[in-house]
Amino acid sequence: MTNKLLFFLSLIIWSFQTNASQILVPMDDSQSDHLKAYGVSFWVLENNVVMEWLLNYRGGSFLFPHLQTIEEELVIRGVKYEVVADGQVNAIKRQIGNPEVNMELVQLEKAPKIAVYTPEGKMPWDDAVTLVLDYAEIPYDKIYDSSIVNGVLPEYDWLHLHHEDFTGQYGKFYANYRSFPWYQQQVKDAEESAIRLGFAKVSGLKLAVALRIREFVFGGGFLFTMCSGTDSFDIALAAANTDICESMFDGDPSDPNCQHKLEYDNTFAFKDFTLERNPMVYEYSSIDGTEKHHKLREETDNFTLFDFSAKWDVVPTMLTQCHTDVIAGFYGQTTDFNKEFIKPNVLILGESEALGTARYIHGEMGQGTWTFYGGHDPEDYQHRVSDPPTDLNLHPNSPGYRLILNNILFPAAKKKKRKT
Repeated sequence: MTNKLLFFLSLIIWSFQTNASQILVPMDDSQSDHLKAYGVSFWVLENNVVMEWLLNYRGGSFLFPHLQTIEEELVIRGVKYEVVADGQVNAIKRQIGNPEVNMELVQLEKAPKIAVYTPEGKMPWDDAVTLVLDYAEIPYDKIYDSSIVNGVLPEYDWLHLHHEDFTGQYGKFYANYRSFPWYQQQVKDAEESAIRLGFAKVSGLKLAVALRIREFVFGGGFLFTMCSGTDSFDIALAAANTDICESMFDGDPSDPNCQHKLEYDNTFAFKDFTLERNPMVYEYSSIDGTEKHHKLREETDNFTLFDFSAKWDVVPTMLTQCHTDVIAGFYGQTTDFNKEFIKPNVLILGESEALGTARYIHGEMGQGTWTFYGGHDPEDYQHRVSDPPTDLNLHPNSPGYRLILNNILFPAAKKKKRKT
């Protein structure tokens, strides 16, 4: 941000010191564009203006200082807002502060620096996170294997993993797509990249990347990932000291005892899972709950968000802010997670109780946190290979996409630990 803009904002802040009003951005069903509201919030934080997140108040509303620049930005982006007098604000805060009410006020101070781990071209998938970041106008950097191996992650606060296969099995697309040009090019590019970076196999490169990401989280980073970026990441960590890839993936057979050599202590979320070792089966392991969804109709395939105590469980409350508790489900290569393979210390944020699956889970690792979100595209029930990306102009109030953006904002509220 330029010195001129800083001066301009300082002048605006000074000029409104006596203006007894603030801007409320409601996030209930009255909001015209929920997704762009997050973008404005991020923009406010980027401009060094402190804001407040009113957890569970009208769907998780935002409260800004009444600055002309913010009001103009809301108008430009088509986000509904209300100018509220200080007396109204005080009444809202009294309501939130009532110990009998499940609401809380969180101050957001600094926009996190965002990286998205994504290959060029992204074949065969587009990515819900980059779609919503672009739609909400939230800036991010694209990074991939070479950047992570060369140590770029400490420059960032928040990292998203594109639908990656960290096991080195190329998404297990071999059975159906091995003759397709995009698949052959993907294999060629990955093999050349591995050799260039000093690895004999793609699986070795992907493991090195997964270990660097693990270090990033341990050191205080925020990790978010969807679909196959969830279970394949944990499987790669568990298989760090064995070979689970068959010859068509890495040129030699897998270790016949690889299942028994998995080290579940290395994983973030999952335990005791069984590998799907058949290279002709489009599945990684028993973690994924996709098969269970085949018995449901689309209109009944939903998942439910948990209702946490806002005053005691602030982080999970932030992550589940939405204008509805029941969200339409959607398939992915990894649709959701069978509960019996989830570690007991993992927090389940959203689930399909009838199916015994968890859609949305969260945990701490070292000084950082991670969030796994099953499924591919919250507004495309069965997104298939090479389908066009979703146009979010048609879904500005998507509750499924809101969950992604909750993860973008909550790092801004994390309290800094004291140095010793």
